Amino acid sequence: MNSEPRPASNLLDRIRVVLSHPSHPGNIGAAARAMKTMGLSRLVLVRPKEFPHAQADAMAAGATDLLVGAEVVDDMSAALQGTLLAVALTARRRELATPALWVRDAAAEAVRAAAVGEVALVFGNETSGLSNEELGLCRRWATIPVAAEFSSLNLAAAVQVLCYELRLAAIDPGSPPAISGAGQVASHEEVEGLVAHIERAAIGSGFLDPASPKRLIPRMRRLLARAVPEKEEVNILRGMLAALENPLPNAPAKRAADNSDAAEPKVGE
Repeated sequence: MNSEPRPASNLLDRIRVVLSHPSHPGNIGAAARAMKTMGLSRLVLVRPKEFPHAQADAMAAGATDLLVGAEVVDDMSAALQGTLLAVALTARRRELATPALWVRDAAAEAVRAAAVGEVALVFGNETSGLSNEELGLCRRWATIPVAAEFSSLNLAAAVQVLCYELRLAAIDPGSPPAISGAGQVASHEEVEGLVAHIERAAIGSGFLDPASPKRLIPRMRRLLARAVPEKEEVNILRGMLAALENPLPNAPAKRAADNSDAAEPKVGE
């Protein structure tokens, strides 16, 4: 067994997902899909009722390579061979079992163990779950904090939850993807120019009494601080304010034309 720590991006390579006696081939395929979306690739099946199966391939939806590479064994001892840590997922309280973990804590422990050895995540049959004997072979057991009034969770969904937690524990996902079409954030000077324009327009329209401004401008600043406007958005708002301050002689007709279904947008294209 290699005792040298592995890079975080490779930790998931040492974690296998074990499905014990799965009765529905579709669940096997869906579990494989759940694994692949989170970067796990090692699937072990303990005496599946039907496998290989066309329904498993269909539910894998692009993760059939995990099905092709899946290891099929006769018992749980064979499935856990060579592991340093096995974590069983179960919702039932068992006698003489080790203390339970929430799946987030279990995932963190599994990732730490994967730095130095092989790890198994063990899931039971869809109907009966894991036997006491199977659970006894696992050093730890975990449960998902589901709603008490409806705790039923599909096998593949449970696999997805735990694989997601594993990925978060093993790999820093980095910043979320940028918004498509997002522009550059407006500078302090540009936002202050908009605030001053709002104040000028409000006074000019009679909406704001400069002798009693109350808190209009501070609230505008707070609103814009929450919104984090982009440069183009500031320009649009200032253009609208300028148009309201100096309406064109034919503005009503022009607005009617611009609001028609056939009109093309003129600002912010």
